[in-house]
Amino acid sequence: MNHESPAAGTTRALIVGRSPSVLVSAVELLREKGYRAEATNQFDRVLEDYDVADLDILVFGGMVPPDTKQHLHDTITERNSQVVFVQGLAGIAGVVAAQVEAAAAAGMPPIGDVSYDQTKRTFRITLAEAEHVSVEALWGTSFTPPEPTSTAAPIFDGELAAGSHEIALPDQVPDVASFAVVRVRDHVRVLTIGAMPQAVARMVPKSAEDRRLPGVATVTTHDPDR
Repeated sequence: MNHESPAAGTTRALIVGRSPSVLVSAVELLREKGYRAEATNQFDRVLEDYDVADLDILVFGGMVPPDTKQHLHDTITERNSQVVFVQGLAGIAGVVAAQVEAAAAAGMPPIGDVSYDQTKRTFRITLAEAEHVSVEALWGTSFTPPEPTSTAAPIFDGELAAGSHEIALPDQVPDVASFAVVRVRDHVRVLTIGAMPQAVARMVPKSAEDRRLPGVATVTTHDPDR
């Protein structure tokens, strides 16, 4: 099903991350929905390789060193104060792409409320009127750098009447490194089911000079329509 939003065709998104497969897959997912998406893992080339003055959304992957992230944030803001910066939740292409969609739809009028009850492992979706709703779970299956792996499973896809509804999270979805993407019409919400493990947090380079992670293949994609 194509979930292209009205803003997709005019939204430029750049993903700055590390894992080649995640970056390429996230770009493919976004382009399929009509976004002008690009991605790179060449942190020191972002300002040279991309026109950040014509950028709407920038996603930072979790393995971008904090000093690099701060430098890019400050410099890009000086050139384009309208850029929305998003911190990526996980090295999962579907999660990254959905975060871009959520950021692009953030200015739309609200049409309901979506929440997740961790204790009951249940989604609560409240709608002002009948809407088509879909819920998908995504979770990590391996965190070995440089190519983390993940999987996904549909939870619900159908019409819901006005009012409050509860949707249970299946047992197969773990309580760690797991997320859910809830779509209500053109609105997208990305919810954390279980946080990333501390072992992954300890992999994050402390600075641009920190070389603790293995090298990766170069990724520098460009919008084919430009």
